[in-house]
Amino acid sequence: MTGKIALEEHFITPDLIEKVTGGLPDPPVWEAAKRRLLDLTDERLEDMDRAGIDLSLLSVTGPAVQGEIDTAAAVRMARGKNDYLAEAIAGHRDRLGGLAAVAVQDPDAAAAELERAVTDLGFSGVAVTCKNNTPDPARATYLDIPEIDVFWSTVERLDVPVYLHPRDPLASQREIYRDQEVLLGGAWAFGVETATHALRLITGGVFDRHPGVQVVLGHLGETLPYAIWRVQHRYDVTHRGVQLDKPLAQYLTDNFYVTTSGFFDDAALRFTIDRMGVDRVLFSSDYPYENMVTASRWLDKAPVSDSELLAISRLNAERLFKIIPPTAEPSPRATTTEPTATTTRGSRRCSPVNIPCKVSHSR
Repeated sequence: MTGKIALEEHFITPDLIEKVTGGLPDPPVWEAAKRRLLDLTDERLEDMDRAGIDLSLLSVTGPAVQGEIDTAAAVRMARGKNDYLAEAIAGHRDRLGGLAAVAVQDPDAAAAELERAVTDLGFSGVAVTCKNNTPDPARATYLDIPEIDVFWSTVERLDVPVYLHPRDPLASQREIYRDQEVLLGGAWAFGVETATHALRLITGGVFDRHPGVQVVLGHLGETLPYAIWRVQHRYDVTHRGVQLDKPLAQYLTDNFYVTTSGFFDDAALRFTIDRMGVDRVLFSSDYPYENMVTASRWLDKAPVSDSELLAISRLNAERLFKIIPPTAEPSPRATTTEPTATTTRGSRRCSPVNIPCKVSHSR
């Protein structure tokens, strides 16, 4: 079907391009990804058209801000990346939106930058690349600590989602990957790190202190839908002094959404829907590390009903990211021609069926 909304779609700025590898150590693969990361509009929009994606929410590829150990530099970087993105997509707000970068190393600055990105730049949420580096290379900070609560309070007040994006373990914590670096990155280590961080948000009490917060996990939930029963079971046996307001597993369905980014497997999708409910599953591709057309065509042929396909492809994203819905719903599994947009300034407004959506400039 056309009219999809994609949420884990990446870009990079020229000053960062030599500082990351995107988890792609093979030079030819990384060179192709770099070209697409740097191109925020031309080739990206062509790929979106081929994939039937009408709206992509872009976020800077990691670790970016979270990898900067100088707090003041991280604050400047976050603002700069957000301004860069806003300027780059200004002429395409019917097709491209943004998820803010923030320097959680300085929680007050992160809260202020999130507010600016949402209210002034019209961004739809925030993306954080897992943990924050510190001057001690053996230590990182995570988002469950109470010192960061001012950031979570702002997230909750603005009612915008937080996309928790993966990154590799600290270099000092990779002994188990020694001589087996093939398991780093998206193959395995990304998911382990991010799933553990998500569990820290639960056991660290973030959702008890801020029950309205919604966090998005990629890659069909980084294995958590499958593993959550055992986590709950062992917590019930020995909770090690951690007291929660609700059953641990309930936070997964109350405070998390998951996307299909980079995880195009029928059985895993069906299990995730059955575990979390279809209203908690969102489409994404993980561009440019994955192929948009592959992601979209797989979902169109997946073992889901037409109503589930429509919900995953766009309706759930419309609700979560407050996108004004089209005047007529897209037709599941239907092929359409060129998009025809009708937009109004200051909101996301969509025309029927093949619907570009405008990024909200006010809340």
